[in-house]
Amino acid sequence: MSQEDVEAAYEFDQQAVLKELRAILGSDSIITDPAGLKPYECDGLTAIREEPWVVVVPENEAQVIAVVDVCRHAGVPLVPRGAGTGLSGGARPRADGVVLSLARMNRILEIDPLNCTARLQPGVRNLAISEAVAELGLYYAPDPSSQIACSIGGNVAENSGGVHCLKYGLTVHNVVGLRVLTSEGDLLTIGGSVLEAPGFDLLALLCGSEGMLGIVTEVTVQLLPKPPEVIVMLGAFADAENCGQAVADIIGHGVIPAGMEMMDKLAIQAAEQFAHAGYPLDAGAILLIELDGTAEEVAAVGETVEHLLKRSGASHVEIAVDPEAQQKLWKGRKSAFPAVGRLAPDYYCMDGTIPRRRLADVLRRIDELSQEYDLPVANVFHAGDGNLHPLILFDANIPGQLEATEEMGGRILELCVQMGGTVTGEHGVGIEKLNQMCVQFNALELSQFFAVKDAFDPAGILNPGKGIPTLTRCGELGGMHVRQGDLPFADIERF
Repeated sequence: MSQEDVEAAYEFDQQAVLKELRAILGSDSIITDPAGLKPYECDGLTAIREEPWVVVVPENEAQVIAVVDVCRHAGVPLVPRGAGTGLSGGARPRADGVVLSLARMNRILEIDPLNCTARLQPGVRNLAISEAVAELGLYYAPDPSSQIACSIGGNVAENSGGVHCLKYGLTVHNVVGLRVLTSEGDLLTIGGSVLEAPGFDLLALLCGSEGMLGIVTEVTVQLLPKPPEVIVMLGAFADAENCGQAVADIIGHGVIPAGMEMMDKLAIQAAEQFAHAGYPLDAGAILLIELDGTAEEVAAVGETVEHLLKRSGASHVEIAVDPEAQQKLWKGRKSAFPAVGRLAPDYYCMDGTIPRRRLADVLRRIDELSQEYDLPVANVFHAGDGNLHPLILFDANIPGQLEATEEMGGRILELCVQMGGTVTGEHGVGIEKLNQMCVQFNALELSQFFAVKDAFDPAGILNPGKGIPTLTRCGELGGMHVRQGDLPFADIERF
């Protein structure tokens, strides 16, 4: 399907649709003026922008249902949006579409301390969950670096992780129930307040679906008791290779830390200048390790980990027992992304995942690409589960640097696939990684993705153009050989 055909597929009477939306929401919940639309032209992937036609901000589920009904009947593209902190362009708007912001649906509906669950509207901030249940001795485990701002609905859409995902899992492992509205107007209740439900695991399918299958209107999460004892350890290494070996040694020894994060020299220097966390500036790489459990368990495991760090070449090991000292160490890691912004006018945050055993190989290759493109890279990793976040520094004011940065980022993602990994760990595909999806998946696999999309969203209005590349796109890139028999239905390209 040509670009003209795609645009024609979404032709509609804008004034008529606006009139219906105003009747549902009122003028205060609709944004059409250029100044008001400006904040919605991108998400955290700021290099790619497009001004939306209109933004609607409903206050309750009934209004969301009514908005979807209008868009379905008019054939209007609909882009769900949480807090806009996503980093893959998943919430990038369309000039011919509606952005559905769920920011005002931000109430905690119920806290059940006996079952250790919380029922939430999608606009509730990640950090607000733990704050609300702290007095009960509970917390919500997934903790993305943007947790102060990101919303639980967006976390579900992207299957967000965080520094504690190694032991406690991603969003998919901590959500037990969803209310989801399909583009057909069906309101689905999936899961509930228990960990297991009969039938297909649709919770796993919807976590990470990037707003392409349905709109989340309510989330039930499991809460965990705060561990009785916590320590945070810092291991400093002369180079990243030895640091990577320490990761393998610790996991290989059967230790599963609550969190294990790695930062290279450039990231260390940026974070220290920004957060004053006490990181050793002469280190080539550092490893942050959090251990939790009973006092006896933490003491025994801590001794083992300290031994393994030193055996792997750690020149310095620091152990923080006091909560304030622990927060100081974590502050540097949590601040790494904004801190790197002080080193260059722009940076491009990548997200890929590799087998842990290939960490040293990938770091070497990233360094080679950095030299080839003459672009510095600060590396930050969820080391325990192999989730990489290389931050490529550049200056968009220099002609050609943005294009070179995007090309280099694409090659890093393709490297992850070559090493047996994947093009994303927690940021999603959005529009950023469509080309690399052609490298990771073949035509038949992509066709199956479209079949799932068609089952949930036959009208094709939910976040079109995201997450899954068309077979035509992949064929043009030379990423696969497309055969007519690969297509499960003739109009696959309309998405």
